[in-house]
Amino acid sequence: MRKFAILGSAVLLVALAVVAIYAQQDKSKRPSPPATTKCDLGGGKSITVDYSSPRLKGRHVGGEVAPYGEVWRAGANEATTFVTTSDLMVGSQHVPAGKYTIFTIPNKDKWTLIISKKTGEWGTPYPGADSDLARVDMKVAPTSGAVEDFTIAFDKGSKGCTLSMQWENTRASVDISAM
Repeated sequence: MRKFAILGSAVLLVALAVVAIYAQQDKSKRPSPPATTKCDLGGGKSITVDYSSPRLKGRHVGGEVAPYGEVWRAGANEATTFVTTSDLMVGSQHVPAGKYTIFTIPNKDKWTLIISKKTGEWGTPYPGADSDLARVDMKVAPTSGAVEDFTIAFDKGSKGCTLSMQWENTRASVDISAM
């Protein structure tokens, strides 16, 4: 009988460990949950951005998070990916169809979008300017209200989409069109 009790306890512990590991792999339960935004450019052409959305939690953009004048990862957890099925113009820069990682350099009056050729990073390391495909100036405007969750979105326009990043009281944006 004692052997069955020990065996039952061992099975219960293994089951609990499996459940705990599975819960850790559920990305939606992270403090910075995953998010996706997509722009349909028509004719089967699209752009998809996958990122994790950090929360301010009392911190401030330009200070404790997304420090002004420094390369910032534009999200949390895994690197933020930018995938396009078509050649694009991002601002004034040509971006060939492909998969990229995006970073930003936030400033009070201007943000810079960095499109990096290096993909697959996890965490914060910026691979360096040698891996940049393009750097594009982003327009900065105030948001209509406070934005707690970092958000990347596309607004559809007549010639393409506008990529925007919003957080705290800032909206940084750049126009994108298919070639």
